[in-house]
Amino acid sequence: MNIKTRTYCLLFSLIMMAAPFFVSAEAAIGLEVKYDAAAFTAESSQSISLSSETENIPWEWQALTPAYEYTITSAGLYDPSRPITVKIVYPEKNNYLKQIFSYDNLSKTWRPLLSTDNPTEKYVTATTDSVSGRLIVLYNRDILSVGTASWYKYKNGLFTASPDFAKGTVLRVYNLANNKFVDVTVNDFGPERDKHPDRVVDLDKVAFAKIASTGAGLISVRIETLKTVVPAIKQASPQNTSDLNITASSAVIMMESDGRVLWGKNENTTSPLASLTKLVAMKIFLDMKPDLKKVVTYKYQDEKYNYEYCKPWESARLKVKEGDTLTIEDLLYSALIGSANNAIESLVRVSGLDREKLIAKMNDAVKSWGASSTTFVEPTGLSPQNVSSPFDYAIITKEAYSNAQLKKISTAPKYSFKTINTKSIHTLSNTNKLLKLNAYAITGSKTGYLEEAGHCLMTRVQTPAGSMIAVNFGSQSTAANFSDNEQLIRYGLRLIKK
Repeated sequence: MNIKTRTYCLLFSLIMMAAPFFVSAEAAIGLEVKYDAAAFTAESSQSISLSSETENIPWEWQALTPAYEYTITSAGLYDPSRPITVKIVYPEKNNYLKQIFSYDNLSKTWRPLLSTDNPTEKYVTATTDSVSGRLIVLYNRDILSVGTASWYKYKNGLFTASPDFAKGTVLRVYNLANNKFVDVTVNDFGPERDKHPDRVVDLDKVAFAKIASTGAGLISVRIETLKTVVPAIKQASPQNTSDLNITASSAVIMMESDGRVLWGKNENTTSPLASLTKLVAMKIFLDMKPDLKKVVTYKYQDEKYNYEYCKPWESARLKVKEGDTLTIEDLLYSALIGSANNAIESLVRVSGLDREKLIAKMNDAVKSWGASSTTFVEPTGLSPQNVSSPFDYAIITKEAYSNAQLKKISTAPKYSFKTINTKSIHTLSNTNKLLKLNAYAITGSKTGYLEEAGHCLMTRVQTPAGSMIAVNFGSQSTAANFSDNEQLIRYGLRLIKK
C-alpha cells in the first residue's frame, strides 16, 4: 500500500510531494499524518506546522502537547471512506485520560476525537476525515487511564466498576503484563479514589479472568473508551461567570461548612424556585417529629389547592383517590422523590397546623437561616410568587439537611408502596437523573420546573473538603438542567482539588 505521511518536530517542518513513506527518527515531540495515497484522485501534498492558537481549551482538560496545524492539498477529490490517521507524540509519562482534540472554527470549540493512547511509547492516535485542522493532545487529571485494577464478584459478567465513567460506558481494559484485553461495561461506582489513588477500575471476576489469573489480585492496566455516555465536553476555562458554559440564568457553587461561594452566576438574583419549595415545607413538617408509620386517609380536597395555580392535568400528582389510606412515610417519599403536589398538601393537612400557619413557619424559618430574599405563598412551588435565589437556596439546603430523614428520603433512587385499603401499587423514581449516574456522593437532591421559573435543580455532594452545594435556576430544558448542574459539581470538585 502506498502511504503518505508527514512528521513535524520542533526543529523543522517539511513539505513532501507524492513520496511513498517518510518517518522522522529525530522527532521527540510531533505530529504525524498518514493516509492511503488512493484517498485522493490526484497527487497530494501536506504541510504541518506549530500553531500558537490554543484559546478556549475545555476547562476540565490540560494541554500535554503544543497545538499543530496540518493541511493536505490536492487538485483531486478526497474519498472520506479512506480515513486519515493522526499521531501525536507527548513528551513525558502521563497516567491520565488523554485524547486528541480538533478545533472547530465554526463553533470556536475543541472537540475530542476517538483516540487510542499508547502510554509505553508515549503517543496518541486517532482517525479523521478532515483534510486540514488544528490538533492538540489534552489530558484530564480527574480520570486515570493507567494504573491498577482488582476484581470483585457481583454480576458474573463482562462488567466493571469505575469512579470516573457513568454507568453504560464501555471500556477496553488491557493487562500491561501480557497485553490481553477485555471489553467491559461500567455498571457500578468504585473503587474510591481517595482510598485507592492509583486504582483505575475494579473488574467483575469473570472479566478479570479474561486477562489475568484471579490469584493475582491486582494487575497493572490501561484503559480505552469505546463508548461513552458522559455529558458533552465542557468548553472554556471559567475565569468569570460568562465562561462556564451553562444555560441557567443564575447558579451557585457553595461549600456548606463556611458558606464560601466557589463560583456564581447572578447568584443573588431572585426568581421563582418551583418545586424546590417542597424541601422547605417538608423540613418544617419533619421538625414536628411525626410518626412516619401513621396511617392517614387521602382527601380530594388536598389537590384542589394545586388547581389554584394550574390545570388538573398539568400538576405532578400521586395517583390516589378519595378515601385511599397510606402512611405518612409514603406521602413524604411521594412529595420529595416524585415531586407530587397533592402529597405535599396532604402532609400539610395531617401536620396538625393550620395551612397558613405552616406557610408562615416556612417564611420565618428561611429568614432566620439567612435566606433574606426568599418568600413563600404556598407549600408546593406551583405559585410563581414563591421566589428565592441560588445563594439563598444554598443556605436553605444547608439547614434543611440538618434533618437526616430528609437526606435519606430525597436521595432514594426509587420508592414503592401499596395503599393499605385498596392494595394499589405505586412506584416512584427520583426526578434527579444525576443519582442514576452513581458518579457522585449525592447527599441531597431536589428538582423543580415551572414555566415562569424554567428548570431548577439543587444537588448536595459529599467531597473530601466537606459538603458542596450546587444550585441552578432557569435552565433551558430538562437535559440542560442536569448538564448545568453536573458542570457545577465537576467544576466545584476541580476547585477543591487545587
